[in-house]
Amino acid sequence: MKNQAQTPDIHSVVKEKYGKLAEESRSGTQSSCCSSTQSSCCGTTENAAQLVAVSTLYADPDIAELPSEVTDLSLGCGDPVTLASLKPGQVVLDLGSGGGIDCFLAAKKVGSTGKVIGVDMTPAMIERALANQKKIWATNVEFRLGEIEHLPVEDATVDVIISNCVINLSPDKPQVFREAFRVLRPGGRLAVSDIVTDGPLPEKIKQDLSAWAGCVAGAWEAKDYIAAIEAAGFEDITLTPVYIDQETVAEAAKQLGLTDKIDAKIESYQKAVFSAKVTAQKPLA
Repeated sequence: MKNQAQTPDIHSVVKEKYGKLAEESRSGTQSSCCSSTQSSCCGTTENAAQLVAVSTLYADPDIAELPSEVTDLSLGCGDPVTLASLKPGQVVLDLGSGGGIDCFLAAKKVGSTGKVIGVDMTPAMIERALANQKKIWATNVEFRLGEIEHLPVEDATVDVIISNCVINLSPDKPQVFREAFRVLRPGGRLAVSDIVTDGPLPEKIKQDLSAWAGCVAGAWEAKDYIAAIEAAGFEDITLTPVYIDQETVAEAAKQLGLTDKIDAKIESYQKAVFSAKVTAQKPLA
């Protein structure tokens, strides 16, 4: 399918980048990656993917009730919690839980009879999520250190898996979807927001490790993304594009070195890399 030769380097670069973001956010020197002072919801200004405020990402009004310590470390590109249509009593798993924003929103949906598990491979992010958990007394949330390619979760114990702009960072996406399939109960659901492409990215972008950490170089073509989910065993797969505004696309293209005739190509760039709402179902049998 795709070349995974850079796997160890990619994991190291991504872990270093997001560990630094967690530390900077905790010290107050870093604002939200989805705020007006940053150009990327998944990385830093060097690798812009989207420029949006946290409040515009989420349809869920509960976002307004979370303290700034939680929302200031929003690194997503969508609203997987609303997409998941969660119900009380469900067990939810968040792949790449970061500072915990989606875990805390999900926790309110599933209530005291439900449970939310957040998995992240960056120790600093787990530390930040635990600190945030204490601030809001979210007793039905648990955070675990681990890679999304090798989930520290037992087979068939989860009702819904969510993820927000994280799977694109993995150098082995088919393994992520196989793991997701393994831990879901029969009939369980996958609901993720992620960055995908329509057409191949320039080779220099795909080989740039810093671009990987910025959610750009790791993005797959939508058809390949869907094929990997299907190959893992899922059914009823949907992928709905959410296109980024032209101003942000133009800025991102410049920062990624795609400066040739940007104005003339702006619409094609806008549809070349975009956020997507993706859902899928694990068969009942």
